[in-house]
Amino acid sequence: MNLMSLTAVELGKKIKSGEISVREAAQSSLAAIRAREGSVHSFVTVVDEESVLLRADEVQRQLSEGTIESPLAGVPVAIKDNMCTKGLLTTCSSRILGNFKPTYTAEAVLNLERAGAILVGKANMDEFAMGSTTETSYFGVTKNPWNTEHVPGGSSGGSCAAVAAEECSYALGSDTGGSIRQPSSFCGVTGIKPTYGTVSRYGLIAYGSSLDQIGPVAKDVTDCAAILETIASHDKKDSTSVAREDYRFTEALQEDVAGMRIGIPRDYFGTGLDSEVKEAVLQAAKVLEEGGAVVEEFDLSLVEYAIPAYYVIASAEASSNLARFDGVKYAYRSEDFLGLHQMYKRTRSEGFGAEVKRRIMLGSFVLSSGYYDAYYLKALRTKALIKEAFDKAFARYDLILGPVAPTTAPKLGESLSDPIKMYLGDIYTISVNLAGLPGISVPCGLDGKGMPIGLQLIADCFQEKKLIRAAYTYEQTRSYGHCPLAQRGVTES
Repeated sequence: MNLMSLTAVELGKKIKSGEISVREAAQSSLAAIRAREGSVHSFVTVVDEESVLLRADEVQRQLSEGTIESPLAGVPVAIKDNMCTKGLLTTCSSRILGNFKPTYTAEAVLNLERAGAILVGKANMDEFAMGSTTETSYFGVTKNPWNTEHVPGGSSGGSCAAVAAEECSYALGSDTGGSIRQPSSFCGVTGIKPTYGTVSRYGLIAYGSSLDQIGPVAKDVTDCAAILETIASHDKKDSTSVAREDYRFTEALQEDVAGMRIGIPRDYFGTGLDSEVKEAVLQAAKVLEEGGAVVEEFDLSLVEYAIPAYYVIASAEASSNLARFDGVKYAYRSEDFLGLHQMYKRTRSEGFGAEVKRRIMLGSFVLSSGYYDAYYLKALRTKALIKEAFDKAFARYDLILGPVAPTTAPKLGESLSDPIKMYLGDIYTISVNLAGLPGISVPCGLDGKGMPIGLQLIADCFQEKKLIRAAYTYEQTRSYGHCPLAQRGVTES
């Protein structure tokens, strides 16, 4: 049996019943990584086998003693490489953090460790989460397991590719403007971006602090609900963390959408949307309607302003957040400089990639005294208007349904040649982050080239249970698709 073909919850049940040992699960994941990593390159760092097996034995002991009850105990996980892990390389896929080993662990990762998770590696990503293809990583390009000539999406492309290639059972990603949902769509897996503040950002290396949110990537909705239930918590170390009354997300795993009102924005189905994507998404809407949901079209408005508002705000926050990487206290420092200012310049010039520099420069520009009102404040006002538009929509609907991206995964190299086109690819996901809303991407078909298509469901703040219930109901009508790479046999060594 290929243990990595099981969902995380299925594997957890087999471990808990004693049918499979934690060590066997860990060895299966490491064997899959050895077999497939050369084709996909999902990871920046793979944890050494000795450390993984020591951890596996420790979790096995805790299970035997009955001190761990989590459904994820003993299940292998990958963590996006912008979440701090104590003593383990955390690079943000950037040269400037190429030798950085944190002295503490991110709260979301700690929550997984308390639940008995087995960390097998740090997943590749776009540098500092800036990109939509996982091609801006200093450590090399990640490829889509469905077709290695195509991108996996980004910035959580490594996390999604690792799950799709069945190198691990599930992964954590972060979502600033669609960075969990878009690569989940491209890689044919399921990903949730929770309501802003639901999962602690403590230990997440910041890109856009008002937009970033950690979330799960897995094979199905059941896994995502169980993972979200595990990582979500109120954290006093994060000033934006919200103390929620209910974290029991798995309670929403019910096949029932009767009476649920679902709105489809006409604005999402205009020019630029691939016909095969449109057909697959509307077919998914029909399935929910046949299940008893009330589905109707409406005008969301302000969609065309989301991308400029997002890139002004995100770049402004990035220019501030990335100022700390200067070569003084930790990480990379240029070897060739005369004086402090030249050290700053050369360290940052050599340490950051082109896309990161582009966004730092844009952010510094919109925050400058002559342009602050014209760009940054205007973007903040637009953000507030977008939230108002969603508030009006959710007064009428329980959920909003649409595509995740205008197309399926493009070929490697196509997006980097035209940054504006790459930015426009986030048109359906960015508004969710600007408004702090939860969203989910669920596979809903394949295009003519055999590449996955994702369905996006969006809910009002703190209404993840509605998302999970509708996504779970839809998921029951289709089987999970395994990508061709994941179906190849793995030789244990």
